[in-house]
Amino acid sequence: MSEPSGYHPLPPHVDLAALDHEVIERWRSGRVFARSMAASADSPVWMFYEGPPTANGMPGTHHVEARVFKDVFPRFKTMKGYHVPRMAGWDCHGLPVELAVEKELGFTGKPDIEAYGIAEFNAKCRENVQRHVDAFQSMSERMGYWADYDNAYWTMRPDYVESVWWALKQIFDKGLLVEDHRVAPYCPRCGTGLSDHEVAQGYEEVTDPSVYVRFPLTSGPWSGRADLLIWTTTPWTLVSNTAVAVHPDVEYVVARHDGQTLIVARPLLAKVLGEDAEVLAAFTGRELERWTYQRPFEVVELDDANFVVLADYVTTEDGTGLVHQAPAFGADDLAVCRAYGLPVVNPIGPDGHFEAGLPLVGGAFFKDADDQLVADLDSRGLLFRHLPYTHSYPHCWRCHTPLMYYALPAWYIRTTAIKDRLLAENEATTWYPATIKHGRYGDWLNNNIDWSLSRDRYWGTPLPVWRNEADPSRMVCIGSLAELQELSGIELADPHRPFVDDVSFTLPGEDGTYRRVPQVIDAWFDSGSMPFAQFGAPWRNAEQAKASYPADYICEAIDQTRGWFYSLMAVGTLVFDQSSYRTVLCLGHILAEDGRKMSKHLGNILEPIGLMDEHGADALRWFMLCSGSPWSARRVGHKVLDEIASKIIRTYWSVASFQSLYARANDWTPGR
Repeated sequence: MSEPSGYHPLPPHVDLAALDHEVIERWRSGRVFARSMAASADSPVWMFYEGPPTANGMPGTHHVEARVFKDVFPRFKTMKGYHVPRMAGWDCHGLPVELAVEKELGFTGKPDIEAYGIAEFNAKCRENVQRHVDAFQSMSERMGYWADYDNAYWTMRPDYVESVWWALKQIFDKGLLVEDHRVAPYCPRCGTGLSDHEVAQGYEEVTDPSVYVRFPLTSGPWSGRADLLIWTTTPWTLVSNTAVAVHPDVEYVVARHDGQTLIVARPLLAKVLGEDAEVLAAFTGRELERWTYQRPFEVVELDDANFVVLADYVTTEDGTGLVHQAPAFGADDLAVCRAYGLPVVNPIGPDGHFEAGLPLVGGAFFKDADDQLVADLDSRGLLFRHLPYTHSYPHCWRCHTPLMYYALPAWYIRTTAIKDRLLAENEATTWYPATIKHGRYGDWLNNNIDWSLSRDRYWGTPLPVWRNEADPSRMVCIGSLAELQELSGIELADPHRPFVDDVSFTLPGEDGTYRRVPQVIDAWFDSGSMPFAQFGAPWRNAEQAKASYPADYICEAIDQTRGWFYSLMAVGTLVFDQSSYRTVLCLGHILAEDGRKMSKHLGNILEPIGLMDEHGADALRWFMLCSGSPWSARRVGHKVLDEIASKIIRTYWSVASFQSLYARANDWTPGR
């Protein structure tokens, strides 16, 4: 029988992993991806942005999930006649990298880094983020993900940093980049503030003491005869108590309960004291204003404080309707106490420990002081009630240390000033699933607070603000390395710390020298700048960047609604008055076969290369694409992948092999 031209036989059995490698080699040797890009170069552009991973850890199975959905739509659009650029990228800066290097070096905090040397530490960070790049590229090739790694962007490169500086200068010039002294989330282990979207990723369930504490009145008609009753789940803040806030329009009652005379909000009377509590008198919150009381602890010096203040934020949904004020540790507390000219007392150092010389709590970590403080209150008869309270408490999303809300100077982007524009851009965005638009993401935007941008750290894009030493109100935001060289006369090859810290300049007609503020910026701003910074724009490739904005499609896991999805939209709207993307697909999380989260601790990690070597890349891709809605959580394991390989991939192969055998036997060729 003659051999039909161009029609190859298929064996009845197939080694799926071996077949993968044959296809990969064909793509590689034939430069198929590069040729497909060249062939479509003159076609209409359908823009895709790659969310940059940090390659300081090995790739996981969840990276396969994202890449499957990042790959399938660009391939489809290419087949539909579009040109789809797919520039890969690497996220290089930030706390995750610093903490990994600290762990390698055996460091326990910032003093160790500064003793080691910032230049030397940052060199280790630079090395760390390149450590597993080859593993990521190998995984991408192994699973059939096409992306341009030869021209990948790196957020640590000078041209990328320079683009980020340019964006920050635009925001600064609009009056939206400001320094302020605010209460903000703060990690005492890492020694830096965090942004609200970082905090959202780090909540952990804990059990704290829920305490009701008596504050004896020392003025007013019930002085010496009644106590204010407050409720808190953070006894450690009572050391810094400055005032007690009440709502001006809520009715408060003096009530007798079990021989004690206490003041609580009337709507909470039965809940707190019981139905049998006897009401002796009633006052509006406004009438209680400036009644003084005995503070719970005399641990720190405090003058001209400890009286009742009015605050509209006080509610009667829980607690007692009276809120203890510690302005160093609460944004609302700080605002209220500032209005009354009250002092801000902070006995806790940047490391999260009480000052060593203090009685009772000296040297204690803030969360560890709770038990001792509660016991002391109880011994003095001030503890009315003590209950365990299980709730979600914010922890550092990387080192898992409990966060403090801590008063400190920091730099903020006033995203609240563009809230309406962000909401409008969200309305113009197509979300999958659609519920995200007005649900998880829409709620996030509606409750938007200013972006806490600065980080008191080392490995990151330096905040490009130079301040006059003689007159700190005078500041210059630098938008490029060329601008900095023009002002200082110094050509800076590496814009990172500590090299940029040494660059200073003076301005004609002004006293004083301009020196850079010491902070670096939130790494999420880096990744949110990738639409233009990947090209080095506007100082390089400005037209290419303009033509590539915004993206038609982006895709990441659903937790990026408060990460990359937000930073992309925020930076784009701040700089260009337009979001960086039109359509976004949110992906569900990857779980182990038993439904638990994959972790080294549980020993249920499945390495992606191992899965593909055993079951073939197509089985894993099929699982990711077809095992439910993209935004649903997926349970991955050998059993389900073996089933896909057997019942779907090998079944398809058997059909093709059968067709091949009988087509050859009958001298059939396609199209005939």
